[in-house]
Amino acid sequence: MKNKIFIYFTAIINMVALNIYANRPTEWQFGFQEAASPMAERIVQFHSTLMYVLAGIAFLVLVLLLFVIIRFHHKRHPTPKKTTHHTLLEVVWTIIPALIVALIIIPSIKIIYFTDKVPPAEMTIKVIGHQWYWTYEYPDHGNISFDSNMIPSADIKENQYRLLEVDQKVVLPVDTNIRVILTSTDVLHSWAIPAMGIKMDTVPGRLNETWLRANRQGVFYGQCSELCGVNHGFMPIALKIVSKEEFKNWTEKAQKKFA
Repeated sequence: MKNKIFIYFTAIINMVALNIYANRPTEWQFGFQEAASPMAERIVQFHSTLMYVLAGIAFLVLVLLLFVIIRFHHKRHPTPKKTTHHTLLEVVWTIIPALIVALIIIPSIKIIYFTDKVPPAEMTIKVIGHQWYWTYEYPDHGNISFDSNMIPSADIKENQYRLLEVDQKVVLPVDTNIRVILTSTDVLHSWAIPAMGIKMDTVPGRLNETWLRANRQGVFYGQCSELCGVNHGFMPIALKIVSKEEFKNWTEKAQKKFA
């Protein structure tokens, strides 16, 4: 029994440790991936604040329930009162939740505005969803364009992640405001990268717009988050964030490779 408890405890510690440094989904993951953009940082911070609010509400409700159970136990009140309404109490339990919701609305709207308003962009990329792969275009860098397909499980190599690896990663520079334009050629898809705080639908015949600014280098994984057909679970996203110098070198090679 002690050995099982130790194993479970160790597994929990490992899961927490993996979650802190994850740029991808991990097994038995709790919470968010580590934020890698200003957008994701604000979302995680707001979520953490809400958890305190929810914990406070749950604790208050628990205290009230215990108070009612003890204070109005049948031994204390063998003959219950017939009161069915209490005006002051009803007003209070209506106003307090309304105030809590009002306080939550303010930071929530700020985050929505922050994520929706694209700052002055230093470059643009275009994301096009297909059944079932992605096409990426770089209109500011010689109209680079390429498809990104999932690597089949049979071809996965060591240190690669099944169902997340692609044959061509999206390469972007760190510390750069990037406008992201999204559309689709067939059905609804959703371009989602948790570590960047991005989840935006790609809609046929329509251009959606969002932005990102990666604050650290690395590879960040995402997946289509809109049920788009039989291979919905097989169109991952792999975003490689590099230094500005490395990105410049990559664009020079990519202009020849994807000409």
